[in-house]
Amino acid sequence: MSAINTLIEKINSSKTLDFGNIFSDSIELFKKTWVQGFLLQLFTLIIMLPLIIVLYVPLIAAIIAQQESGFGNNEAFENFIAGMSVFYIVFVVAGVLVLGAISVGLNAGFYRMMRKLDNNEQTNTSDFFYFIKGTYLSKIFVLMLASFGIAILAVILCYLPIFYVMVPLSLFAIVFAFNPDLSVGEIVKVSFKLGNKKWLLIFGLLFVSGLLAEIVGFMLCGIGLLFTAAFPYHPIYLIYKEVIGFDETTAIEEIGTSTE
Repeated sequence: MSAINTLIEKINSSKTLDFGNIFSDSIELFKKTWVQGFLLQLFTLIIMLPLIIVLYVPLIAAIIAQQESGFGNNEAFENFIAGMSVFYIVFVVAGVLVLGAISVGLNAGFYRMMRKLDNNEQTNTSDFFYFIKGTYLSKIFVLMLASFGIAILAVILCYLPIFYVMVPLSLFAIVFAFNPDLSVGEIVKVSFKLGNKKWLLIFGLLFVSGLLAEIVGFMLCGIGLLFTAAFPYHPIYLIYKEVIGFDETTAIEEIGTSTE
């Protein structure tokens, strides 16, 4: 039986999962991974910083120019919009896709680290960058294009489908992390199959865990979001663990690669 058929069979025969158990287990796992979760947010912020600068520095310059005369000057904004060439727009879109792909690679690395920490194994900071290399990065980029296309299509269809596809899209990184040899099409297929099977559970856990992460983060003066933002990854990991699980041979191989 092929790898994808094995995954599909596991999803089809999966047991019913309890919302409360997954959520409480997520909190326990978060206690082991919060430092790595903080580093994930920090690395993501650093990677996105160049794009933020490219996007906002021209806008800030336009605002300053608007206020030079002491009153609103709509002409400054008109000149700013007119000055946005097609090249600039293409550059920004390409930047979003490339940096987004790197971010997905970091997320996939975080899932691998989460598995090790779940098994009380040691992790290294370099584990974050396990997938940030030519072997995998090109596939992640295509996966990013696929998710972008699916999201755009969902928006075109009157926005409502976005609530449906957000669940399978949230599974792309973890399916890739533990099945990097699958093709992009197979990763998408498995993600949608798992998303369909556990849609309500995943949506509910993402909503509750995301809301809790924001509330606790803001209670910690906003900076706490850097520590809590990774919490929603934990129920996704646990659902994957319970439904599909991990190949033991791969686990041994991963322990070996961590010492290289």
